[in-house]
Amino acid sequence: MKKTTKFLIGLGTLVITGLILIASDHIDAPSSSGTTADIADFFAFEPSEGSNNTVFVVDVQSNVLPDLAYGTFDEDVLVEINIDLDDDLVEDMVIQAIPRNGRMYFFGPASPSQTGLNSEVLTDFPLGDVEISAASAIVESTSNGVSLFAGPRQDPFFFDFFQFNAVINPAMDSAPGGFSAPEDAEDTFDGANTLSLVVEVPNSLLGTPTATNALGLTVYNTWVTTNRKQ
Repeated sequence: MKKTTKFLIGLGTLVITGLILIASDHIDAPSSSGTTADIADFFAFEPSEGSNNTVFVVDVQSNVLPDLAYGTFDEDVLVEINIDLDDDLVEDMVIQAIPRNGRMYFFGPASPSQTGLNSEVLTDFPLGDVEISAASAIVESTSNGVSLFAGPRQDPFFFDFFQFNAVINPAMDSAPGGFSAPEDAEDTFDGANTLSLVVEVPNSLLGTPTATNALGLTVYNTWVTTNRKQ
């Protein structure tokens, strides 16, 4: 899948034109595995009960095991948070993020010029930028109530990765007892980091949600894609 994009970031102007990007999700394609095009987790939630804001968290990663470095954000990878407002599973609004020279630049939320496989980065809708954190977390807050973060965070996923692979081995003789009991399971990703993007946005900037979740609450239909320069 391909997306064509061009984008401009002011203040230390960044100009990139004619980039060809391919979209993928978590380890679905060889081009994403082991890079920050590899989506690990995506969360969208209210920061507190009754809040008028929504928080979006995108975890991407280049290496996940504790003995491997988490790497850095790839400047050839664009991250898009897609938001559907009319329940047709087509993005009506997008928030985009791209790193340059130690900072993460955000655009939107705004209607995309194109949907599906083709898009153009929303250079007319700069949302803000933040220094990519290293040893300590740096959060940037904007005048319109948006908060931004980019940097390494502890991997939130509990998964006994090696036992899982033993269970699904076609021979089925490497794990005859199946999955381990909860008290014996190992958190393979304990101590590992992902690279996280966090955006807290007032709902007034997003539009009115129309979807309903399993709890009967009105929510946004939302998903994330990554796009790599080709």
